[in-house]
Amino acid sequence: MNDDDAIDALSALAQPTRLSAFRELVRAEPRGISVGELAERLGVPQNTLSTHLSILSRSGLVAAERRERSVIYRPQLDQVQTLTLFLLNDCCGGKPELCSPVAAALEPSCKPKRGSRVR
Repeated sequence: MNDDDAIDALSALAQPTRLSAFRELVRAEPRGISVGELAERLGVPQNTLSTHLSILSRSGLVAAERRERSVIYRPQLDQVQTLTLFLLNDCCGGKPELCSPVAAALEPSCKPKRGSRVR
């Protein structure tokens, strides 16, 4: 990732509806979510949301896949990982213990919540 790619991704997320949409897509992973369902969850008109999703797609943060009559959107978590690593790449200055709090803070987010099942 280079500076321009990082700026594009961060700019795409720097808008309330797009940030909310992206977070909702992450919650719906791995099955993805249709534009209609996402619009309903966010209380946003579909045509407005489509514009926002297009911006997120151009930044590489989400991808669309046609399934029958629906377009399903999913986050591109590999791009999120690349962006995060790009942002934190120099944080340690050769001292990994400085970045360990970031890694430790992320770990609980990745554990299944009680009562939830993997689909």
